[in-house]
Amino acid sequence: MSQKSSQPLPSYLNPDNPGPWVVFLEQVDRVTPYLGDLTEWVETLKQPERTLIVNLPVKMDDGRIEHFEAYRVQHDLSCGPGKGGVRFHQDVTLSETMALSAWMSIKTAVVGLPYGGAKGSVRIDPRNYSATEMERVTRRYTEEISPIIGTKEDIPGPDINATGQTMAWMMDSYSKKVGEHTPGIVTGKPIPLGGSLGRVESTGRGVFIIASEAARDANISLEGARVCVQGFGNVGGIAGRLLHEAGASVIAVQDHTGTIYNADGLDVPAVLEQVRKTGGVAGAANCETIASDDFWSLECDILIPAALASQINVNNAQKVQAKVIVEGANGPTTPEADDILKEKGIRVVPDVLANAGGVTVSYFEWVQNLANYYWSEEEVNERLGIIMRDAYARLSATAEEHQVSLRTAAFIAACTRILEAAKLRGG
Repeated sequence: MSQKSSQPLPSYLNPDNPGPWVVFLEQVDRVTPYLGDLTEWVETLKQPERTLIVNLPVKMDDGRIEHFEAYRVQHDLSCGPGKGGVRFHQDVTLSETMALSAWMSIKTAVVGLPYGGAKGSVRIDPRNYSATEMERVTRRYTEEISPIIGTKEDIPGPDINATGQTMAWMMDSYSKKVGEHTPGIVTGKPIPLGGSLGRVESTGRGVFIIASEAARDANISLEGARVCVQGFGNVGGIAGRLLHEAGASVIAVQDHTGTIYNADGLDVPAVLEQVRKTGGVAGAANCETIASDDFWSLECDILIPAALASQINVNNAQKVQAKVIVEGANGPTTPEADDILKEKGIRVVPDVLANAGGVTVSYFEWVQNLANYYWSEEEVNERLGIIMRDAYARLSATAEEHQVSLRTAAFIAACTRILEAAKLRGG
């Protein structure tokens, strides 16, 4: 465990329960010894550049007014405008939003995009509200954060419980406010409004690309490789499908409805159809249901946690029997679990690289919007593959040079890029 940061927590966080933000601080502390002369600038990473907390009073369908707390955090803008999704969830916190914005700073720097990190969230359970109520919440949120976003300032995108329709509402609200059609204000839009081909599958496709690279380095052939996936939605489901099509055997899938297993390999298209019809994997045919805890101890070649944060922790890390872990979710492994996995010799490809396919194609979408010139899906996928594979090669070289994990290598590379930009700009 590293020493605690010398930078105090922001006064608006509870010191007794500071949340995910302290995980990011510890990750920065772990790489500080590798930053050389840039160490004097490292404290700039330990406070967000801008934190906006807003109240959203919204009229419900029955005429009542409900209030929702919401955030937009811009962690660091040294390398370019902010980039980061917006999530709608009843359990979001400011600490979580800060940490996610910081990880976006790292993620965009890892793959070399001209962005900084940002994140937005609204504390609401969308299941309890109608589509018209969610539209009003989204439009009010856009109105409240509009002073700090812009096509060259901060470009939101979709995250948990946000869809292309959500982004369409945000784009429309912002465009009306500024008096001109502004498709580049958000990414993840529907195709008719300037969305990019390939964007829907981009995060899962990026996970697949990185899993393929990591498997090769570990001398694992994808043909017949045993794969376990946690979360089978837009990230895990697509990665699982692409691995299945490449000849891998997806033996287990876990989501909020249960854990399914087939030692001979699941029928991935059938499981995806089950998820489409019912919202979860439970009830899929030709498989058995196993206890959720048993998922982590299954022997496999590749494990893809693509659900929520902190899923691999001190309580289950010792059980993990995978050779390679490719993090599809944001922050699925705690720092303590990271140490355990390292001791076990398990290669972990961190989220800031593994799931960067989404932000990479969001960058492509933004570029296409600004140029008003659009690419084919083949062009998008080809460019995505080039960027992801190049980034993996760079991080592997950095890890080898410093004899550190890929996560530490990612933070070394990203923090170096961010702090060099901050130093050159003068603060």
